[in-house]
Amino acid sequence: MPDRDCPRCPRLVAYREEYRAREPGWFNAPVPSFGGLDAALLVVGQAPGVNGANRTGRPFTGDYAGVLLYDTLVKFGLARGVYQERADDGLELVNCRITNAVRCAPPQHKVETSDKAHCNPFLRAEIAAMPNLRAILALGGISHLMVLKALGVKAAGHVFAHGAMHEPRPGLLLADSYHVSRYNTSTKRLNAAMFEKVVAGMLEALRA
Repeated sequence: MPDRDCPRCPRLVAYREEYRAREPGWFNAPVPSFGGLDAALLVVGQAPGVNGANRTGRPFTGDYAGVLLYDTLVKFGLARGVYQERADDGLELVNCRITNAVRCAPPQHKVETSDKAHCNPFLRAEIAAMPNLRAILALGGISHLMVLKALGVKAAGHVFAHGAMHEPRPGLLLADSYHVSRYNTSTKRLNAAMFEKVVAGMLEALRA
């Protein structure tokens, strides 16, 4: 996990410092993962939202993206409690961990190549530190590619597609979904039924 003042990405550091001055009460730092390293499932998002996780300090918390994600996790027994868009809402994950491929909020929520390169070692180390890991749920194409890079697997054989299931290494399932962003849901690229179908399919594959 990068420390609070991680200097790896000058562009993201400048953005972080801008928000520390503008909103000193916000988290404004690389957002730590949520959930235990002993989990069997790792959910990987793209990057923290500046008004969401960057503000609250918990992945997918404080903006719309968390509503669909956490409500679905609760529905399938991967979380318990009620998501209330704040880090102290008491929500708990069950055999699940959530992280982001890039740990700091990027301007306009646009991740650049340098951000991916600088942050990927953290994802690689996190995956390596999860002894019970059986499945990764990648939210969006960038997350999918970052997971493959962290695993040292070529992307050519594992093309991102909503609902696709891959086995990048023996005993590890990689499930793809469109990102749970407000943009995707408002444009009807993704809805709750579509996302739930991916999660249900992933869990069914794990039971097989």
